[in-house]
Amino acid sequence: MLQPCLVDTHAHLADASLRFELDAILRNAAAAGVRQILTVATTAADSADALDLASRHRGLFASVGIQPNLVAQSAPDDWNTITRLALQPRVRALGETGLDRYWDHTPFDQQRVFFDRHIELAEQLDLPLVIHCRNCESEIVAQLSRLGRPVRGVLHSFTGTAADAEEFLALGLHISFAGMVTFPGRKNDPLREVARRIPDDRLLIETDSPYLSPHPLRGRFPNEPARLIHTAERIAALRDLAPTELAQITTRNAQRLFALDPADSLADPPDPLAPSSA
Repeated sequence: MLQPCLVDTHAHLADASLRFELDAILRNAAAAGVRQILTVATTAADSADALDLASRHRGLFASVGIQPNLVAQSAPDDWNTITRLALQPRVRALGETGLDRYWDHTPFDQQRVFFDRHIELAEQLDLPLVIHCRNCESEIVAQLSRLGRPVRGVLHSFTGTAADAEEFLALGLHISFAGMVTFPGRKNDPLREVARRIPDDRLLIETDSPYLSPHPLRGRFPNEPARLIHTAERIAALRDLAPTELAQITTRNAQRLFALDPADSLADPPDPLAPSSA
C-alpha cells in the first residue's frame, strides 16, 4: 500500500455518481493513502455543492468555476455566484476553466471571455487556476501569455505533447496526470515520456473522478480517489522512484500550490471525545 500520503488534485465529488456514496468513497480514499482531495466544480450550482462538501469534511477543499463546455448553459447571475463563493476559506482554486475545441457546446469566443474572467478573478484573489485544455493548447498559451508574468495553476489531466508541456511549464504552470498515463499500448507511450520528464517541483497527479479510471480498472465507472494509487505507482515506475518518493513529491507540490494544511486530512478526523481546547 502506498504511504505516507497522496493528494488527489482533481475530483468531481459533487457529481451524483459519487456524492451519494461519499462517506464510503472517503473511507476508501483514506485506506488507499489519499489524505486530501480538491473537489473541482464545473457550474455555479456545482461550485456551491463542492464548497458545501469541503465545508463538511476534513481533507476536502473546493475549486469553483464554470467549465468551458458548460459556459453556454450558464445563467446571467452565475458568474456573480462564482465570485461570491470564491471568497470562502475552503475554496483553494478557480476552475475548472480553460478552452475546448473537441466538443462544440459553447462558442469559442464565449469560452475565451469566461476564461479571461477566471484569470482576472484568480489574480484579484491570489488563487491558482485549474485549467481544462482539449485540442487547443496554442490558444491556452496565447491567452495566458498576455498576462506577461508567471501563472499560478495547473494544466489538469494533461494529454498534450512534450512541446506543449514545455510551453505550459514556461508559463509557470504545474502539469497533472490522470488515468490515461496508465493505459496500455504504444499510443500512450509519448504521454508516459512526458510524465517521466516533468520537473519534480511541477508534477501533480489526479483521478478526474468519476471519469478516467486507471488501468487495471479502465472502463469501471465511477472512478474514485482511492484509485489514484494506480496512477501514482505508474508514474513512480516511469521516473525510477519508489512510490513513497513520488507521493512525497506530488503531495508537497499540491499542498504548496493550493495552500493545503497537511494536518487537515481525511485520515485524521477530530476525536469527538477529546477535551475541548476552549
